[in-house]
Amino acid sequence: MSTPAPRPRRTFPDIAPVSWEHPADRAALQTLRSVPGFEEVTRKILAFLGGERGIRLLFQANAIRVGPTQFPKLWTTHVEVCTTFDWPTVPELYVSQTPVFNAGAYGVDAPFIVLHSAALELLNDDEIRVLIAHEMGHVMSGHAFYRTIAAILFLVSASALPTLAGLALIPVKLAFLEWSRKSELSSDRAGLLGSQDPIASQSLFMKMAGGIRPGSHEGQLDLDSFMAQAHEYATANEGLDVLYKVLSTLMVTHPMHTVRAAELQKWIGGGDYDRILREEYTRRGAESQGRPLADEVGAARDYYAQEAKETFGQVVDAAKKAAERARDAFRKAQQT
Repeated sequence: MSTPAPRPRRTFPDIAPVSWEHPADRAALQTLRSVPGFEEVTRKILAFLGGERGIRLLFQANAIRVGPTQFPKLWTTHVEVCTTFDWPTVPELYVSQTPVFNAGAYGVDAPFIVLHSAALELLNDDEIRVLIAHEMGHVMSGHAFYRTIAAILFLVSASALPTLAGLALIPVKLAFLEWSRKSELSSDRAGLLGSQDPIASQSLFMKMAGGIRPGSHEGQLDLDSFMAQAHEYATANEGLDVLYKVLSTLMVTHPMHTVRAAELQKWIGGGDYDRILREEYTRRGAESQGRPLADEVGAARDYYAQEAKETFGQVVDAAKKAAERARDAFRKAQQT
């Protein structure tokens, strides 16, 4: 029996990134831009790096630039992803010899993408397509500039700076971290749209959480179990669970992998993914520029309000349960 041919991927003529961007991403970016000291920090970092050319030279010197004769299969996938998004240019793509699983989009006027070799070793072809599409989401949304600044900013240890300078950077760093986490939620959606493969999109999160080299434990990962784990984390609200969740994510650049899996599943379930597949999306140009700012602000406000409401409700529920357990323990102590 022959294997059925894969369904051809849809292309999205003139699609604007606002079609998939998470409302909290756009709100957090506006907040970041308004943080006192942000403009000064970005100018100094860019001057230190030598601008666009200096940033690019860092990777030209110590990474492989992908092309028709260098990682040709990877190059073909990259071009196909750009075609899917109808993006007018194909950004430069580099592979860096790095043992830590990661990827990134960097640059200022001409963004480029870097994939770590560790990611290529862990992922299959379908998951690599998701990863490239994810990074293209960062490029199309204009995230590369801010992620470049953030990457350099977090290489600077606060202990290496004078006390006052270190304190001055704290608000900027916290704003960068909040935006960075929310920008990943946007690009996760782009990863799905570029691949149109929900299974590979969720499998990518699973391998980022605990992937191993192919062949060492073949067949030992189960996506259904991982999604059940994601649901378990999302609904874990006993005792101080909510507080622990907040503290564990406060100083990281990416959301937890299970959280990303759950957020993407929620987006699919809400019907937005299918609507874009039906070409019901915002086009680049006048259509995206004419999008009312009030709509974006309202969507972000609703998201954060719901998030705060859920968190507050979870804290209250946890407090009630703790109080009930304390009362029960007190009654039992009186009875003995």
